Amino acid sequence: MTLIRRNHGRNHSYWVDGEKLPGVTTILRQQPKPALVEWAGNTTADYALDNWDELAELKPSERLARLKRARYVERDAAARRGTQVHALAEQLAAGREVEVPEALTGHVESYVKFLDAFDPEPIALELVIANREHRYCGTADLVAHMRGAVWMIDIKTARSGIFPETALQVCAYSRAETYADDDGSESPLAGLGIERCAALHVRGDGYDLRPLETGPAVWETFQHLAWLHHHAELAESWVGDAIDPPPLRAAS
Repeated sequence: MTLIRRNHGRNHSYWVDGEKLPGVTTILRQQPKPALVEWAGNTTADYALDNWDELAELKPSERLARLKRARYVERDAAARRGTQVHALAEQLAAGREVEVPEALTGHVESYVKFLDAFDPEPIALELVIANREHRYCGTADLVAHMRGAVWMIDIKTARSGIFPETALQVCAYSRAETYADDDGSESPLAGLGIERCAALHVRGDGYDLRPLETGPAVWETFQHLAWLHHHAELAESWVGDAIDPPPLRAAS
């Protein structure tokens, strides 16, 4: 049996026993996100106001194209920031020295404050997990001994904070069957003895460690979303082919 995470630039994929499986965050796209819709509209409106004069000099079609891209520019910048903070956090948690880009100084200082305050002892960093029964994979940021328990912690850097879907995400991670060892083999996740789950919101001006509910109700909700993801192709059969009218009868 094999569990592999393959990196493709900023993206990645998971392969289990030669089959490509979705990541947890991909499955969570099945859940409606009204806040994301509102964010997209507000981001586009803010961009239009902040760049009003520049946009006015463009052709209408060019102006429209720029506005359509506005939310993706903001999203990609946030994603790059999150990826950089995660990479630096991994090195700091492992006790390594890091060179910090000036733009991320506040985030790194906030993460160091968390390390100093809670003194987590890492068991695993960037832990690749799999659940064959429910057919999903993922990467948990941190598993550590902390304050008398073993914690699984997910690091978030979004300005908006911690959303309920983070509980679904970490719940799925914590209920995986196996994780990938450094030598390419697998071990049962239960062997790590995870007792509590949390999300660490790292910002430029501080941090919050938020406990996450990962009990039966959360797990059942994630299973429903996983079922929807794996059966999405069924929807293609719900609409039949166009029905032709019966042929006209010949006049008698």
